[in-house]
Amino acid sequence: MQKKPNQINMKRKEPPSIQPGAEYIAGIGASAGGLEALQEFFKAVPLKTGIGFVVIQHLSPDYKSLMDELLARYTRLPIKKAEDGMLVEPDTVYLIPARKNLSIFHGKLMLEDQGVRNGIILPIDIFFRSLAKDLEKRAIGIILSGTGSDGTLGTRAIKEAGGMVMAQDERT
Repeated sequence: MQKKPNQINMKRKEPPSIQPGAEYIAGIGASAGGLEALQEFFKAVPLKTGIGFVVIQHLSPDYKSLMDELLARYTRLPIKKAEDGMLVEPDTVYLIPARKNLSIFHGKLMLEDQGVRNGIILPIDIFFRSLAKDLEKRAIGIILSGTGSDGTLGTRAIKEAGGMVMAQDERT
């Protein structure tokens, strides 16, 4: 039996599978003194954005961070300390633990012990670069505070992947 030349294949397409987790993820880089900038940022974030927020802050390895308690005063979004293999969910804030580097792969957070390379630790760059690779145009990089260069290479990677980058005005 011959097919008609202009016969259309009417195979039924399956709907695209819904991926769990946040469609967009914002990495937020801040220096150790960035509490005020983080508070102001989360005070302005609506409850339903659909974005997962991952805070990468330079933390002292010698002190217990109270960031979750301090941010909870300024947002009603759930705040979680990042754990290895944790799926980033929308409308949730994740905090990097002390002495750890954080990356993301297939929407899941990956923790590893922080190694010092030539005395330099760049946790914001590490996370932002992995975010760019994992989410490409759905990656958001936000730099809030600090005067160092951590985040420079990561923001470049996000922009090159088609994502969005924002930085706090240094005057504020």
